Amino acid sequence: MGSHLPPQQRPEPQLVLQLAAGALQAQNLELSGGGLGPEWQVLLRRADALAYGGRLHEALPLYQLASRHHQLRAEQLEKLVECLAQSVRIKEGLPASAGSGPPQPREWDVFRCRKCQGFLFEPVSLPCGHTFCKKCLERDRAAESRCVLCKEEGGAAAGQLLRVNVILSNLLAKWFPCQVKASQLRHEGNLLYKEKKLQAALQKYNEAVSLAPNDHLLYSNRSQINSTLKACEDALHDAETACRLQPYWLKGHLRKGQALANLGKTEEALREFLFCLALDTGNKTAKSEAQKVNVEQKKGFPIQEEPNVTTSGSLRKSVQITESKKDCSEEENKVTSTPESTFLISEKCSLLKRKCCSEEMRNAEVTCKLMKKDTVDTKGNSTGQHIPFEFVDPSDLDCSLCMRLFYEPVTTPCGHTFCLKCLERCLDHNPKCPLCKEGLSECLAMRKYCKTVLMEELIARYLPEELTERRKIYEEEIAELSNLNKNVPIFVCTMAYPTVPCPLHIFEPCYRLMIRRCMETGTKQFGMCISDPVKGFADYGCILEIRNVEFFADGRSVVDSIGKRRFKVIQHSQRDGYNTADIEYIEDQKVQGQEYAALLVLHDSVYDQAYMWFNSLKQALKSRILSHFGPMPAKDPDPQANPNGPAWCWWVLAVLPLENRAQLPFLAMKSLKDRLNGIRRVLTFMSRTRSR
Repeated sequence: MGSHLPPQQRPEPQLVLQLAAGALQAQNLELSGGGLGPEWQVLLRRADALAYGGRLHEALPLYQLASRHHQLRAEQLEKLVECLAQSVRIKEGLPASAGSGPPQPREWDVFRCRKCQGFLFEPVSLPCGHTFCKKCLERDRAAESRCVLCKEEGGAAAGQLLRVNVILSNLLAKWFPCQVKASQLRHEGNLLYKEKKLQAALQKYNEAVSLAPNDHLLYSNRSQINSTLKACEDALHDAETACRLQPYWLKGHLRKGQALANLGKTEEALREFLFCLALDTGNKTAKSEAQKVNVEQKKGFPIQEEPNVTTSGSLRKSVQITESKKDCSEEENKVTSTPESTFLISEKCSLLKRKCCSEEMRNAEVTCKLMKKDTVDTKGNSTGQHIPFEFVDPSDLDCSLCMRLFYEPVTTPCGHTFCLKCLERCLDHNPKCPLCKEGLSECLAMRKYCKTVLMEELIARYLPEELTERRKIYEEEIAELSNLNKNVPIFVCTMAYPTVPCPLHIFEPCYRLMIRRCMETGTKQFGMCISDPVKGFADYGCILEIRNVEFFADGRSVVDSIGKRRFKVIQHSQRDGYNTADIEYIEDQKVQGQEYAALLVLHDSVYDQAYMWFNSLKQALKSRILSHFGPMPAKDPDPQANPNGPAWCWWVLAVLPLENRAQLPFLAMKSLKDRLNGIRRVLTFMSRTRSR
């Protein structure tokens, strides 16, 4: 079998192993001194070492010998139980921690709560996008503030008001009325059980089972009630049904093991508890149950000498150990040990083969025919389970803002669901829920909207054609928004130049939307133009590329952008409140020969003039320019290498104290020679003004 624990965790002192082996071989328990403790401790350590090494058939006789000389406590068999469970895990082909395992398919399994594993009741969608029963979140919020699925912080923090997801709640009531009623009865039954009104609680569960005959959680909880009422056969029947519905559900096997123990079927009970440990190595309840048997203190702890043969294997010699008594819990997702349970630990590994469980899994077809006759209606069909989803009304899943099928649905803390883009556009204008007007400032400050996973799943499952069409529309919109020639978004504000940084403070709703779309499309680009009293914005501008966006809690943002290309406006237009334009890009016209030689001389001369002018400025002004625009770019070896001309030209134009209307012609020029001459005239004028 091999070893399954790291060497540092295996209690295998070499001297102990040698002494124990010699004592066992000579059948003489009188060990010579050596400070190793009583002989039973030596045997127990040897047995633990063998068990950890996978040699269970050698370890079990040593556990028996140790028990003859000393009354073993339950916790002293912890290592043996772990090794037995590991053996089960290997035989069943389970991973180290199998959890609940794959559920049997049911019509409502998409609406299963991942905490209690039952049908969602009063569904609450957390900010991370996962949905659970409201009761489950309220019960666990004190101990766990993270989502159990994604481990996201703030899943159900103490003090947070949990609001039911309105859309999901309405869908559940419409599609699964019987299951919703059964869940209501389940919670009512739990309250009655907690108040120790057992018969009333049982009646609630009987009604619930009749409405939802393939809900494994109902049978598991009813098994607990029957166990408390000492109706052991009924408890076992319910637990077996839960296991048939969910063969790898740990809680179902715990219930079955407890019911078997109450009926005195200790070998079968042990098998169930070991299988639970195979599913979850850290389950304390299963480990505790597997370690304990109940015998009266006065009877001592005898070893059965005669073989006790059963149908599932040979149980020849067993160790009987005392157990402590615990009350059963009424919580659905917490299980504790049942009083007066007795277990026998077997020598034979054949005990671990899970014969009964294998038979159950082969026969586990989850239909209503698996249940008691009283769980099926008079027509012989289960009630409330087979919803005709082919007739699901797509309007049930329409966003109340865009009146189209939800796309990337997001649920707000107040329980309302919208398309992600629709919600963001509303929050641009007002930080309140569009439906109930509850404040969503915290939601806005987070700037993180996680899609509601369950909503996406059920749309994909039940409305695939509608979702495909909705996705196509969205992709067409994104493609249109990504076009940097037609309907290009235009920010009407200030002059912008190629290669020159242009930081922006965004606070108007229309520009919030514009910047967000630029980020979503991946272009991260938009046009910048100065205003025009007649046309709205000028006929020439510069494309800006977003390098970074910093969002604030109130929705404002600071955009770090830099100039890229110049353009000419062909047609002015608007979209969703902001300006757009059809544009064509403009570039400098190149020259050659003598014209190029003259251009080089002019280029070097104007650069030197600009450099001298900048250095002549007062230090305070120079510092402000440097902090805003950075240092003056170096002179280009080839001034025609860039289609927009040398970067230093645009830097100089940006820092010169010119009005926007005077700067605009420079942006439109296609001749580098004309632009250099224009800069020279401005610099000359600035120098003359200063000399006066």
